[in-house]
Amino acid sequence: MADVMRHKRGGIYFEDFQVGAVIEHGLTRTVTQMDNMLFSNMTLNPQPLHIDAHFCATETEWGKPLMNSLFTLGLMIGISVNDTTVGTTIGNLGMTDVAFPAPLFEGDTVNCTTEIVAKRESRSRPDAGIVDFLHKAYKQDGTLVAQCRRQAFMRKRPTPATVAV
Repeated sequence: MADVMRHKRGGIYFEDFQVGAVIEHGLTRTVTQMDNMLFSNMTLNPQPLHIDAHFCATETEWGKPLMNSLFTLGLMIGISVNDTTVGTTIGNLGMTDVAFPAPLFEGDTVNCTTEIVAKRESRSRPDAGIVDFLHKAYKQDGTLVAQCRRQAFMRKRPTPATVAV
């Protein structure tokens, strides 16, 4: 994907996604207890597995709080946005095959990749297409901690008549 036309914000247009390409995202993020507490509380999730250190130390196999899996999912997709869809997506169509094969804990640093697994023209909009992404998140030791397949409704390259001067 060397000669892609990018949106001024950085996203890639539908035509420039190549099936089979893998993007290694440069952004990384160390997750914190505050991330876990804020996300769990903002989403009204009282699960002690995320917010109660004593419970985790005395009643779980982990011995410490797990990062909220929906935070992990959101972070994984968020890390991908600058390199893929910022300014070029019309919207998400869905996510499937979401998995969390290993735990993520406070202090772990997340890095992500995105593989372009499929794409097709829109049947209803000639100015758009659908791209299937396979996002994967790893912690600092290379352990896969999350993955999902996401479909996004993507803009095609602007034609000269639609480009603002």
